Amino acid sequence: MKKLLLATALAGLAGTAFAQDVVRLGTEGAYPPYNFINDAGEVAGFERELGDELCKRAGLTCEWVTNAWDSIIPNLQSGNYDLIIAGMSITDEREEVVDFAQGYLPPTVSSYLAASPDVDLMSGPVAAQTGTIQAAYVAEQGMTLVEYATPEETVAAVKNGEAVAVFADKDYLVPMAAESGGALVLLDKDTPLGHGVGLAFRDSDDALREKFDAAIKSMKCDGTLDAMIVKPEYFGPEAVVWGDAGKEGC
Repeated sequence: MKKLLLATALAGLAGTAFAQDVVRLGTEGAYPPYNFINDAGEVAGFERELGDELCKRAGLTCEWVTNAWDSIIPNLQSGNYDLIIAGMSITDEREEVVDFAQGYLPPTVSSYLAASPDVDLMSGPVAAQTGTIQAAYVAEQGMTLVEYATPEETVAAVKNGEAVAVFADKDYLVPMAAESGGALVLLDKDTPLGHGVGLAFRDSDDALREKFDAAIKSMKCDGTLDAMIVKPEYFGPEAVVWGDAGKEGC
């Protein structure tokens, strides 16, 4: 019965016209496998596939907009797009300025990437992307924080000797380590942060948030969200998924 009620609610949301013809999805386009720009110049990655599927289930016409990470929330508030889908961790601080739908990725771990496995993280600057929970964590731990606008710059800082390590989502750092040919290594210091990853909306857009919330729940209930997460081109078979916890209330 609950499954029927969920399907009915989702259908009702899809059948209700939204206040505008096109919903604009804001992303960074520089954080694989979450989101990146492919060779054709288009947004690609896990969040591209997810966002397109959510729009389909919600009965919405959507388009993609890219924006630099350090101004991604201010430009949401300014109306440059209607929601953020950019690997954004749900945190208490961010919930003071935006509204999140339920998480589409469970809480995952962050880690350090360095040029040596025995590096002393207190011996020099640790790089992190500006405005991230990783940057806040580095500062809270008493390390010397050096911030960069893009994730690529944080890794380059380690390669160039400007930082002793970079702290970021482990899902982002694993391929960086593999591509370095052994020049960069992941440290055995996995650190859970945040309350999962979610879509961020303006406080005034409750109706739109509810549409996407219902679409996310439907993907958890039918298993398609977990199946998407573990695709090898995204987070792989070892990734943390929702499992039975995601099906509560289905």
